[in-house]
Amino acid sequence: MKALVIERDLVRRNAAVIKEKAGSAAIYAVLTGDAHGAGLVEMAGLLRAEGIGRFAVSEPADAAALRKAGFVEEELLMLRSTTDRDELEQLIDLNVVCTIGSYDTGVALNGLAEARSTVVEAHIQVDTGLGYGGFLAGEPEKILSMYRYLPNVALSGVYTQMHASSRGERDASAQLEEFQRVVQCIVDAGFETGVVHAAGSDALMHYEFAKLDAVRVGSAFLGRCRRTRGDGLQTVGHGEATLEEIRWLPKGHTVGSSSLITLKKPTRVAVLPVGYQNGFGAQRPRESGLFALLRWWMRARKQTVQIGGQKARVIGPIGAIETLVDVTEMKCGPGDAAVFELDPLYARGLPREYR
Repeated sequence: MKALVIERDLVRRNAAVIKEKAGSAAIYAVLTGDAHGAGLVEMAGLLRAEGIGRFAVSEPADAAALRKAGFVEEELLMLRSTTDRDELEQLIDLNVVCTIGSYDTGVALNGLAEARSTVVEAHIQVDTGLGYGGFLAGEPEKILSMYRYLPNVALSGVYTQMHASSRGERDASAQLEEFQRVVQCIVDAGFETGVVHAAGSDALMHYEFAKLDAVRVGSAFLGRCRRTRGDGLQTVGHGEATLEEIRWLPKGHTVGSSSLITLKKPTRVAVLPVGYQNGFGAQRPRESGLFALLRWWMRARKQTVQIGGQKARVIGPIGAIETLVDVTEMKCGPGDAAVFELDPLYARGLPREYR
């Protein structure tokens, strides 16, 4: 038995924390990357039951899956600006709110909407430093041209994506001020901005001033964004697998593949049938900087699993599909369950179970 376990109650608790943190701001649940590995439709259903009715995706296929699963009335926001005709056709068919992050995208979307004798809803994306897409904040005239010359596009929002830098409040504030200058240009030109949003999970949890009209939250629902002590979030997701072979290895025996470890004493070892190809040990530090990387490296060297409520140390490097753990001092046998840290975002090849 092997599984990635998603704990429903913990997701609900995190949703309550996020809703309190967001206050009057609307919440877009970001479901990119198969809901950060937790399952697109399953996570959307759980969050809808908690009163969240706006969702953000990055692929037309994800929007189609949600519509097919019964998310018919909910607002779906496409977070990626695209000029691909097939993708835009799908988004229009699915009644998705598109993103316009360039002149070419705006023209392409307006042309398709005009050909269909319809009006398509969209948000404007502004680049305030992330660099992946959007109109540059220093070129407001290009943004205003979207409001002036796209008669078949209803612009119902404007947003930026703040980078999750650890530089602190001053950097976040500078990004937001740059974005708000763009928003003010739109207002001064006599246009309605619609929903204004900037904060993702990181900004929501750290900067009160970043909430605006709406927030976009993804990793925080799993408690896997950049964290602070006492933030109220719970880490969601863990792995479970039954132990395979258990045996004694003599002193001096080596374990590992590319990096060998020599046992200093006779050791009883259990084979855990998961490895880095399943995402075990593949977690990355949530913060940048040398000290954060060093802390993550030290924790990775002390990787453990839980067997019968006791900690068992991983011996040597984690293998591709198998891992050895030290069970010398434990009463356990083949078929006993082991529980281990597993970020859903990196989990591979394991059935997903909601419990």
